[in-house]
Amino acid sequence: MIEERKKEKISMKANRANGAVAVASRKASVGRAAAFRRCGAPLFTFKESLSLSFSLLLLSSAALAAPVELPRPSPAASVSEKLGTARVTVTYSRPAVKGRQIWGGLVPFGQVWRLGANDATTLEVSEAFRLAGHDLPAGTYALFAIPGPEKWTILVNADAKQWGAYFRDSKKDVLSFDATPESAPPTEWLEFRLLPEPPKSLRVEMAWDKLRVSFPVEVDVTGIVWKKLDAARAAAGPKEYVDFYQSARFARETGERKSEAMGWLDEGMRRGESFWMDELKGDLLADDGKYAEAAPYLAKAIEGSKKAGAPEEWRDGARKKLAEWTDRAKAAKKG
Repeated sequence: MIEERKKEKISMKANRANGAVAVASRKASVGRAAAFRRCGAPLFTFKESLSLSFSLLLLSSAALAAPVELPRPSPAASVSEKLGTARVTVTYSRPAVKGRQIWGGLVPFGQVWRLGANDATTLEVSEAFRLAGHDLPAGTYALFAIPGPEKWTILVNADAKQWGAYFRDSKKDVLSFDATPESAPPTEWLEFRLLPEPPKSLRVEMAWDKLRVSFPVEVDVTGIVWKKLDAARAAAGPKEYVDFYQSARFARETGERKSEAMGWLDEGMRRGESFWMDELKGDLLADDGKYAEAAPYLAKAIEGSKKAGAPEEWRDGARKKLAEWTDRAKAAKKG
């Protein structure tokens, strides 16, 4: 009984609130109608009508559960790829050709287009990057295009959450650049692709109908990693060695700051033990032609790998490398 009274009180409050909304809405409608009769202006702009409809929908469903999602003719999609340690993601919707004229027809030339359907297409990059040669901070951006028969203009907008291109604010455009469309094999459903161009860039390509257009995204791959490694070493505790090992390994792999690699590795080995560090110590010595000095470290790594549970395949490869170093050390001694 008590629960029923509580429900009645809640229902009465909701009715009073809805009644107040209705009265206010009626007064606003009467005032707007009077203005319409005086000057012949439309009651609502398209944007106001859309906003009002959405507000009324929220009011009517405030006490209800979230609406069931309905399928869209142009399905949502995304494509993502790592560029170094940065994550590049394009989120978009995929309209189909369906026998229609796309370029200069469904998508008019010379007008802003959302590069897809439904919500605006977005580009998200997790690190600072260069887009078509222009620097941008990490973040998510809306992408638009102004297609033309020979040239497209790509627009990059700071407002990532917007419906299509209907309310795009040009003042929030952070970048615009030109791109050249190319003929391509037929693509029924619009598709974005991320095409690697290692080591520091990839191309974002959009293909639809018989056309494709693309532009480059670049990231300072090694610069980003060095900045993080330098910070990690500076913050490492007295027994933490991994960041010193990683720094030495990255220096050897990239050839950058290699003169510092041995110092970092020695500091890591002072702090802890790992067969990976023993192997890397041997590799760094062998790189300098010091095979006789390198061999004992690799032999130690092979033994240590057994306790660490490394696969036998790794040891087979290490033994072959050790035999090669031993032969070279003997040859150097004879010479």
